[in-house]
Amino acid sequence: MSYSRRDFLKRTGAVALFNIVPSFLLHGETAPSNQLTRALVGFGGIAHSAAHLGFKGSRLIALCDPDAERVKNGIVAAEKNGFGKIIGCKDIRELLANKDVDVIHICTPPHWHGLISKMAAEAGKDVWCEKPMTRTVGEGRRVMEAIRANKRMFRLNTWFRFQGGFYGFGTEVKPIKKVVESGVLGWPLKAVVGKGQGFDIKFFWSGKTNLTPQPVPPTFDYDLWLGPAPYKPYNPQRVHSVFRGYWDYDGGGLGDMGQHYLDPVQYLLDKDDTSPVKIDVDCDPQHPDAVGSFRRIVYTYEDGCQIILDGDDSLADAPYLEGPKGKLWKGLRSTIPNLAELIKEMPEPARQQTDFMDSVRRRRTFALNEMNGFRSCTIVNLGIVAMRLGRGFRFDPVTLHAVDDPAAERFLYQPMRKPWTM
Repeated sequence: MSYSRRDFLKRTGAVALFNIVPSFLLHGETAPSNQLTRALVGFGGIAHSAAHLGFKGSRLIALCDPDAERVKNGIVAAEKNGFGKIIGCKDIRELLANKDVDVIHICTPPHWHGLISKMAAEAGKDVWCEKPMTRTVGEGRRVMEAIRANKRMFRLNTWFRFQGGFYGFGTEVKPIKKVVESGVLGWPLKAVVGKGQGFDIKFFWSGKTNLTPQPVPPTFDYDLWLGPAPYKPYNPQRVHSVFRGYWDYDGGGLGDMGQHYLDPVQYLLDKDDTSPVKIDVDCDPQHPDAVGSFRRIVYTYEDGCQIILDGDDSLADAPYLEGPKGKLWKGLRSTIPNLAELIKEMPEPARQQTDFMDSVRRRRTFALNEMNGFRSCTIVNLGIVAMRLGRGFRFDPVTLHAVDDPAAERFLYQPMRKPWTM
């Protein structure tokens, strides 16, 4: 005789466990080898990566996409990857109702990230979300609240703060963190992020401004794809692999790659619990629909630390990190004598929880979670707001609101298209 999860909890008197015990413990019959189960939401390019379709640390049992062709292709790809026959559907609500899914992988465009994260948390699922974490500061705030209220585990899918070569920088982040924590560069620090420092953030990625309405493909539920985004007539430039060039769904190259590059900077500067208080921008006027580029965005923190995004390569020769006592370029070239030897003697940074499946099983907060991930995504979103305003503004990192600036506030807390809401 089998019991539902609710029956199980009633019989054991363990109602409090609903928010902390994954279904691989409660539904052993659906999880061979005692594996966690997961589902993919969105089956575009990023869903095929080793972090999602190819991930072997849990068992894929379902996927969801409003494009029927992508659902069909995903089912075939899952079987080829050794997961057998999986469930396919087009509506996220159907997927979230499946009690046998432990972890939701969010591989949708960013305009869905916040809403699905919140819905998944409320459905008792743990969340592995693509970057950027959310499209606005307001959405990120709601995700934090939902993850904490429902005692969920959350992982953002960027990893350079804790593993891997840091793109074109020539090293991992760990030795840089040791240098910063040692104080040899002094304080406050200025970080310059651009192609000259090893980071090409696709600043050129822009949308088209002359889109004409076209028929929606019969296999594609475009209204569901739009979801919380404002309605705009269908054009293939808006969807799938080219959506990033439009404000309604992302923020161009800054939205696409910004959190990859800026999250490690936040970690290095020890800013995981705060945000910049002042944002300045140098850019041409932006189109209301299509994302443009920028020449410079400058973020200033309360203690004087700065992050400078170099969009026109005018700071190509600038050091990555500069303080009153020294400078550091990519490849760990520095004005500090014998830095490589000094690094060997410097204390190790605090250890990080870097196995998300272990986080889910043992309920241990992941290294890049809903809290510090929100803060690094906020850096991205503050820059996007400044671009759209065409000017700088001030931000309160405690209240998470613009300071005496209603125009900036409207971009920070944008409403969703009904009936979707957070």
